[in-house]
Amino acid sequence: MPFARIDLLKGKTSEYRAILADVVYRGIVDVLKAPDGDRFVVVGEHSPDNLIYDPHFLGWERSPDFILIQVTSTVGNNKESKLAFYRYIADELKSKLSVRPDDIMINMVFVDRSDWSFGNGEPWT
Repeated sequence: MPFARIDLLKGKTSEYRAILADVVYRGIVDVLKAPDGDRFVVVGEHSPDNLIYDPHFLGWERSPDFILIQVTSTVGNNKESKLAFYRYIADELKSKLSVRPDDIMINMVFVDRSDWSFGNGEPWT
């Protein structure tokens, strides 16, 4: 069960945001091996004073097109899957939306099934 949050500055078109969400979802299914249909993605747009990032941290050159992607998941928690996911996202966003790889930051959070409730106040078991 992955859940993705994608944060970026306001101003991109709805088509851009839809493609962005689709790329992340396809990476979750095709690379991290989540079941198809397990689609839970939030795209948050922010004003510049509400998306704060260092444009030069660790030597990268981030622009106002910076995108922060966080995936919380129970699948894909091995080094090979994570590295493949990072590469897939960078390659696909560059190809489909001309996003510079320097503008993509990804954070993976892995949790147990018991950390989820899909509704009715009941844990996923």
